[in-house]
Amino acid sequence: MQLQVIPVTPFRQNCSVLWNEATRHAVVVDPGGDADVLGQFIRQNGLNVEAILLTHGHLDHAGGVAALSRLLAKQQKAPPVIIGPTAEDGFLLSSIENQARHFGLEGLENAKVDRYVVEGEQIQAAGRTFDVIHVPGHTPGHVVFVDKAAKFAFAGDTLFRGTIGRTDFPYGDGDLLVRSIKEKLLPLGDDIVIMPGHGGSSTLGAERMNNPFLCAG
Repeated sequence: MQLQVIPVTPFRQNCSVLWNEATRHAVVVDPGGDADVLGQFIRQNGLNVEAILLTHGHLDHAGGVAALSRLLAKQQKAPPVIIGPTAEDGFLLSSIENQARHFGLEGLENAKVDRYVVEGEQIQAAGRTFDVIHVPGHTPGHVVFVDKAAKFAFAGDTLFRGTIGRTDFPYGDGDLLVRSIKEKLLPLGDDIVIMPGHGGSSTLGAERMNNPFLCAG
């Protein structure tokens, strides 16, 4: 499998494009914006995007879904299926345009999913299997997509190198986020590589040992 991380929007959110080198079937995780840039990369590499996966409903992670889906519907035989997060983030997906106005951003749209996910289900796409882990706290419906065979996780805004996601929203819960990370992510194993929504990658082992939110107490 091949992976390309493309930072999008002024938030420099890590949009990930994962594909099978032989079949050119691909998955896009968290297309927060800059759909034209993403579409050009996908077209230039001859990829067929089977699915778009959303970790949560914030504008910088889902604001480009609608535009990218329309573009891909023209580039390939069928549009991608849009999956996730859990239904608890529906209110965020439907208010992206309001979120964007708050930040003075244009070109981001409300997002609609073909289906929400639930804790413990598995998603098959581009020849990979992704386990869905519900990790609330940053948002109520935030999920992490884990490819256990590849020992890789798309963590969204739950866990970063040296810190955790913001919880200072009306719907945020810092204690719940830390507890969810400790109980649901860390047991996956120290060798799991995490790709967060912003910044560089890390491993669960490095965060277990060094992240002040996880090693305190």
